[in-house]
Parts: sequence; structure tokens; C-alpha cells
Amino acid sequence: MGVEFIEQPLKADRWDDLRRVGKEAALPIIADESCIVEADVEKCAGVFQGINIKLSKCGGLTPARRMISQARKLGLSVMVGCMTESTVGISAIAQLLPLLDYVDMDGAVLLAEDIATGVRLDKGRCVFPDLPGHGVRLLAPGRDPVEA
Repeated sequence: MGVEFIEQPLKADRWDDLRRVGKEAALPIIADESCIVEADVEKCAGVFQGINIKLSKCGGLTPARRMISQARKLGLSVMVGCMTESTVGISAIAQLLPLLDYVDMDGAVLLAEDIATGVRLDKGRCVFPDLPGHGVRLLAPGRDPVEA
């Protein structure tokens, strides 16, 4: 069926059950709600085979980079996911792509109206704009890009 892993199959506080699932499952188990901030990464080792980091929950790119580094030292795979972030958040996630095993960055596609332009998805491919920084341009209320 093409399934590569299972993400957070039980509630975050059920550590003993999560440990058992991680040992017995045929597929890797990736922590989501069990891994929110930097201090959670070490707790996930030996329970999960990977972690899912959300920039909006962990505090941004800098803590996410530290979480990725720590996960790698512990032998965990790394995913960065999103909620329904605007293109601003998706463009930030895109900066981490070379460091990731998996990525979920479709949050802006789920919005009825985005607040910005920037990194976008085109048939599953990440398209970077030719702009400095994250490549983000905020949209004015009339949907025209805001001049910086």
C-alpha cells in the first residue's frame, strides 16, 4: 500500500504502550504529540523510530535545528510537519528540507485564503521563489504583494 510509517498511534502520555507498539509494529512509529519541544526528543529514543517536528509548536527554526541534530545523534528519523500554516510557515519548513527524511508541508494548500506568496508545491515538488531570505511576500488585503 506504500505506507512508510505510522504517526503517533496512541495518546502522547501512554509511554509504556507506545514503547510496546514501537517494538512490535511492522512499520516505524513516528512521534508527533509526544515530541513537541527539545526536551522531548531524548524521551522518544527507544520508544519511537522517529520524530515529527512542528515549527509552530517547538518555537521556530532554531529549536527545530537543535531537535534535528539531537534526533540524529539518537538514531531517530526526522520529519517536519505542519498544521494549516500559511505560506510563511511552509517557506520556513522548506529551509530544512535537506535535513529531513520526511516532510508534510501542505498546510497552505488547505487554506481558503493565504496571507503570502513564497515557497509553493507543484505536483508534489517544492518550488522556491527567486527572492531573498525565505522568499516570502505578504499579500495586501486586495491580494497584491506588499512591496518591501
